Amino acid sequence: MNGNNRRKVLSFIDFFHKPFAKWINQQTFRYLACGGSNAMLDVTIYYISYHFILNEEVVHWAGLNIKPHVLAFVMSFSISFPLGFALSKFLVFPESNLRGRIQLFRYAVLVGMCIILNYVFIRLFVEVMGLYPTPSKILTTGLVAIFSYVSQRNFTFKVKEARVAE
Repeated sequence: MNGNNRRKVLSFIDFFHKPFAKWINQQTFRYLACGGSNAMLDVTIYYISYHFILNEEVVHWAGLNIKPHVLAFVMSFSISFPLGFALSKFLVFPESNLRGRIQLFRYAVLVGMCIILNYVFIRLFVEVMGLYPTPSKILTTGLVAIFSYVSQRNFTFKVKEARVAE
């Protein structure tokens, strides 16, 4: 993303931040805007893939029978993963001075952890605690989003302190 486009996107996001500036800092708002937009795109791609591209049918490929909900996840994830990384790297955490390949590896690890946490929390809330699925999904999404933000800020896109020569 070139500097001019980055500034335009950030100006757009920051315009909507102004009414919330008393309650939420700019970086957190940018994270919510970018992550929320990416999540909506992911769900939209999943829906279109599942219902219209795959027609809700099992795909037979290379001797495998791939269920449509699984393949739709792969299709949406293949777009939302690199887009989410780019949004975080260039818009939310641009001050990180870690190498891009280190950031990408850490982002992939974090996304894997978030997938596992989603699975564990949704099963915990629905199957163990007996909560309804939709509130469970909302609660799970909130918890995982908090974990993801803190992890991205302090691990994936952290700012490495420069060493002082003595």
